[in-house]
Amino acid sequence: MPKQLKREHGEVLTRSWVVDLILDLVGYTPDKDLASLVAVEPSFGRGAFLIPMAKRLVQSAQQHGRSSSEMAGALVGVDLQKSNVSNVETLVHHELSWSGYEQKTAARLSRAWTREADYILAPPDNVDLVVGNPPYVRLEEIPPGLLKEYQSCCSTMSGRTDLYVGFIEQALRSLNYGGCLAYICADRWMRNQYGKPLRSMVASDFAVDLVLTMHDVDAFEEQVSAYPAITIISRGSQGPAIVADTTRSFDSLAAQDFKRWASDASVPHADGRFRAAQLPHWFEGSGFWPTGDPDLLRLLDHLNDNFAPLESTATGTRVGIGVATGSDRVFVTQDPDLVEADRLLPLAVRRDLLTGQIEWNGQYLVNPWNADGSLVDLNSSPRMQAFFEMHREALSSRHVGKKNPERWFRTIDKVDHELVFREKLLFPDMASTSSPVLDHGTLYPHHNLYWVTSDEWDMRVLGGLLLSRVTDAYIGAYCVRMRGGTMRFQAQYLRQIRVPHPEEISPSVAKGLAEAFDARDTDRATDLAIGVYGIEEHRSVLERSL
Repeated sequence: MPKQLKREHGEVLTRSWVVDLILDLVGYTPDKDLASLVAVEPSFGRGAFLIPMAKRLVQSAQQHGRSSSEMAGALVGVDLQKSNVSNVETLVHHELSWSGYEQKTAARLSRAWTREADYILAPPDNVDLVVGNPPYVRLEEIPPGLLKEYQSCCSTMSGRTDLYVGFIEQALRSLNYGGCLAYICADRWMRNQYGKPLRSMVASDFAVDLVLTMHDVDAFEEQVSAYPAITIISRGSQGPAIVADTTRSFDSLAAQDFKRWASDASVPHADGRFRAAQLPHWFEGSGFWPTGDPDLLRLLDHLNDNFAPLESTATGTRVGIGVATGSDRVFVTQDPDLVEADRLLPLAVRRDLLTGQIEWNGQYLVNPWNADGSLVDLNSSPRMQAFFEMHREALSSRHVGKKNPERWFRTIDKVDHELVFREKLLFPDMASTSSPVLDHGTLYPHHNLYWVTSDEWDMRVLGGLLLSRVTDAYIGAYCVRMRGGTMRFQAQYLRQIRVPHPEEISPSVAKGLAEAFDARDTDRATDLAIGVYGIEEHRSVLERSL
């Protein structure tokens, strides 16, 4: 394995009209004095961005009377692969020659604008613009030694991240004040755990100026499942932010219309190709950033500014996930006589919730935990001890068993015994719409269920709110959807939901929400929730978000 990372599989060519749109959006146009800027393309591949940038720089220099020496430092193209550097240098040389430059000058500029280097390890600094399509490479595909170097340079490359995250971090760090990054790349870093350090970095010193989601657009020269978005981030204070979502019919003509709209953006736009709006500010902090219908994002921005998160110390409301065992084959049983009765917990699983009511199918958790949080002394439960010994090899071979060899019979998660006896709303981990189910305090949730408890809420009233399409709007905007549009009702997304304080809901409305919850009447719950939130004018947005 060579020291340098081969990235052919991570290189995805961007269509020319998408390149033109990005360059236009950031103002890299010949009417500007581009020789006064320093623009960087950090992984130019076959020149999809670099060659159009070179053309624009040449045209600008001719219009503004800039010399070749003044142009030399205005454009920096970087690529790791020698073949790419050689090929693109030749193409740039030809472009300069066609534009009337002498061979010697063309050769000097083409060499100055193309560098063989690893951008992550040696990014140019003090730049005004970084633009391009960074490579898509999972960390497990990077040689361990090189990965260690990358992670020492890029603090945001943690967890199961992708290489493009490092390209974003290094680009942001290189910017002068007022400079900007403009990438077309996957937007998943905005809505998953590995993107948290990068979101925190952006929130502290940068401004999100534009996010144009293009998941279904034919933006590349080959078919890829990249979930791309055009994202423009600048170094400076956060101001208004443009958000837009596209359909499959977004093309070069639609791109021109979007560019014209974005030059003003005072009035939201909607047609069959794209929907777009301007938010008064971007979403704050390192939490998940939503995506989707711009009108919906404006609504969520309003709710975030005016209501508290679902999980709150003020109401004692908590959100969590059920128990993960590491070996359901051993720990989950339907045999009530398998071990001592006091070592069995009635277990709620996904299929118990299918009707919208708890219909327990008789599953138990073989529970190795005491109420005080300690592990059971197996000698005190001989039947459970014998049962675990029968499965000792399987339990000890789990990661948690290897990590804690003396506690080889533990489940991955501790059991919170108080949770069994609390009223709780249960959510299946995957569903097309919100469908909370109330457990009155009889079952312990399995790891494919998420739960909500509260000290202050009437759980039927809260259940009515969470049955409404406001919940679908939140989860759909924040979660990474599965194929077919299925949503993930995970704790990290449920925590994004905003709710009023229960005392702000009138008795009559609370009664209606509880009744709608009991009847599984989503339409009625949504009507009442719209009134509670004061968002009647956004009703159509909620309906469209389904």
